[in-house]
Amino acid sequence: MPSGSDEDTSGPPSVLVENLSIQYRRLRLATADDALQVPLWRRKQKRVVPALKGVSFAVPRGVTFAVIGANGAGKTTLLRAIAGIIAPDEGRITVRGRSTPLLARGVGFNRELTGRQNVLLGGLAAGLSRDEIFEIYPEIEAFAELGDFMNSPLKSYSTGMVGRLAFSLAVHLDPGVLLIDEGLSAGDARFKDKTLKKMRSLCEEDRTVLLVTHAMGVVKEWADQAAWLDHGRLVAIGPPAEIVGKYLSFQGVSEEAAAVEEL
Repeated sequence: MPSGSDEDTSGPPSVLVENLSIQYRRLRLATADDALQVPLWRRKQKRVVPALKGVSFAVPRGVTFAVIGANGAGKTTLLRAIAGIIAPDEGRITVRGRSTPLLARGVGFNRELTGRQNVLLGGLAAGLSRDEIFEIYPEIEAFAELGDFMNSPLKSYSTGMVGRLAFSLAVHLDPGVLLIDEGLSAGDARFKDKTLKKMRSLCEEDRTVLLVTHAMGVVKEWADQAAWLDHGRLVAIGPPAEIVGKYLSFQGVSEEAAAVEEL
């Protein structure tokens, strides 16, 4: 495992990932040139795509832990595995406390149902009773700032509106471990600032946040630790500014250019 940061790791970690490997198995059709020469039953071939390769790290309780890397590095696969959506091919994941996933674009929502109905279903899926959900619903609605759209089907929402609803639901379900996949990109600058403050308040309450993002400024300002994935492998883990610097240098991108891309 790459060397870690100076965070206090006393006590059991909130998230422990040990030698995690995940592969996707996909069907690949023969090329058009081969189509006339290869029998039909042989045209489909299985292709194994390694998504994560022997990844290990520990996230202490009450820490904001950011995962960065280029597209296809395995970041979202890692978060889905921690959320229990994807089973490891090898290795083990231990999560202490309720894990509330906030995956990109509100994965798990039903676009035919209203925002209010999706909140109810999401709360039930997280193990809350109907009474508990109705008790926190006003806070969820107020935080999302969607107004009358809460009574409209999600298919009428913009991507940003879905993101607002997903974030608001996730942070109000009393999570021990909050998983965020680009959730902070939802909304305008004011709403982004609001989500960052909410994320920080959760950490002050001794919650743990795992964040996957391309926003290097967010990583440096809000994360306590950062990990860099590349083609499924954990390259480095440590202080956010150090890891971001190594990643951008490897990519051949200046920090100024990265900051402009986030605007």
